[in-house]
Amino acid sequence: MNNKFNPYSKNVIFFDSEFSSMDPYIGEILSVGLVKLTGEYLYLELEYNGPVDSWVEKNIIPTLLGPKINRLEAINKINEFVGDSKPYVVSYVDQFDVIYLHKLFKSQSIKNSPFFWIPVDFASILFGIGINPEAYFPKDKDNFFKEIGVDALEFKHTHNALDDARLLREVYLKMSDL
Repeated sequence: MNNKFNPYSKNVIFFDSEFSSMDPYIGEILSVGLVKLTGEYLYLELEYNGPVDSWVEKNIIPTLLGPKINRLEAINKINEFVGDSKPYVVSYVDQFDVIYLHKLFKSQSIKNSPFFWIPVDFASILFGIGINPEAYFPKDKDNFFKEIGVDALEFKHTHNALDDARLLREVYLKMSDL
């Protein structure tokens, strides 16, 4: 696969989250994975006792085994990790992750997140360089990762916010001119 791209900026953070519902009007963020270009990472699991979709109950809740923190603590840890550089947040199919990220900050009456206001959707990058965005997940993913030289088995969980953000970073580095 010769599809490489040249990123506009190196000031990026890879982000994934897990949430209680696909409906952002009723759902809440459950976990956050952030990974810097350097590989430094932050993983948080948030307190939540509300309803969850049946798929989330079966596939996400059993994997959330770490200590839980409240939303304000999560925001403070995210701000500390991100710093003042206003990085672009990069996610794969970002529409849900980014909504839940901004919802987290607004839940504590915080108007601005520490990220640049324009998120970067990795599925759109794939589309723009001529790769079917679904090749990343789920149908062709083993072949896709093999073609670009990423060992996806290194990332143990599917739908784990940290593993998914780390995998996205690896794919991004393999496919970019960084």
